[in-house]
Amino acid sequence: MANIPIWQGSSTFAPGETPFGFYDLDPDFQTDADKVATFVTRRLGYPLMDVELQDINIYAAFEEAVTTYGNELYAYKVRENYLYTEGNSTSITANNKLISPNMGTTIRIAQQYGEEIGIGGDVKFHTGSIDITRGQQYYNLDDFATQEGIENYDLEIKRVYYEAPPAVTRFFDPYAGSGTGMINMLDSFGFGQYSPAINFLLMPVSFDMQRIQAIEFNDQVRKSQYSFNIVGNELQIFPIPDGSVSKLFLKYIKKSDRNNPYKNPQGSGVITDVSKVPYQNPEYMLINSIGRKWVFDYCLALCKEMLGYIRGKYQTVPIPNAETTLNHSDLITAATAEKTALVERLRLYFEETSREKLLERKNLEADAINKDLGYSPYVIYIG
Repeated sequence: MANIPIWQGSSTFAPGETPFGFYDLDPDFQTDADKVATFVTRRLGYPLMDVELQDINIYAAFEEAVTTYGNELYAYKVRENYLYTEGNSTSITANNKLISPNMGTTIRIAQQYGEEIGIGGDVKFHTGSIDITRGQQYYNLDDFATQEGIENYDLEIKRVYYEAPPAVTRFFDPYAGSGTGMINMLDSFGFGQYSPAINFLLMPVSFDMQRIQAIEFNDQVRKSQYSFNIVGNELQIFPIPDGSVSKLFLKYIKKSDRNNPYKNPQGSGVITDVSKVPYQNPEYMLINSIGRKWVFDYCLALCKEMLGYIRGKYQTVPIPNAETTLNHSDLITAATAEKTALVERLRLYFEETSREKLLERKNLEADAINKDLGYSPYVIYIG
């Protein structure tokens, strides 16, 4: 096997020498690539000892370190802001965008509670009717479901429009000025049309409201109140129909509509999971010195691991009159520990700058300031 050249002490980066080329055209990345190569090899012992790596190996580790930094950063940003980004467009790149908290997802979740009573939500309410037969109280909802073209198990009745005539229609005589007098009572028995009585006494609205409540309370106590009962697939209505109503109107939903959690099955162009939040690789030139130091250290750990695997190919190397053992296991062990520690440190750093932690710190700061101000003497004003 021909001798493969190893690190010679210097390098000259050119676009196309990294595996993916994510940052090859970034001028800061181009400048730092060779500096990072020098930094890594010197930390690994060059020139006191050979470093069995080429410049392209170090460039690959440098690219991976920057990508890993961006991955950890944007994974944190996704967790922090997913509640506000879900359901939004994927066509807008999220990099370098200030994400403002909003109530969109909260309202969308809250709408499902109002949906049960027909207010808000996105479940369609349907209407239908049943033919009322004089003297018949019980009606089979299976027949109604068949009539509407749905399966009975998919039917849920939300409202039955079987109610008493409004009390106001029995309180006001069509020919009277107000609700006083016996003529209005006769109207509730169907004799109001025979009495075109006129009353010019103006009564307060509270009087009319009390009279309406009295009529409704009378109906509830002394008469068979309009109501219904649904047991299984059978609808029972009260009181027994007298033939004055020919149709019973219902409002219902399909259970399959309510139980369907997929509001946008295709998900085309919409953020439906964390993998669709439109973050791209970071711009290296925008990473500050804190981030770049992490990138340099992680690149060193990657190169150390790579060198350990290379040296591990041969456990020992013969030398004159003896043989020497390479330190591949030490390199791999150290590199693994360093990579883990760096990632944990970065995640902790991001967590400490989360919205929750910053608000907690702000509250503590406000409490401390108020406490300090409490020790200050108060000015006494003498008039």
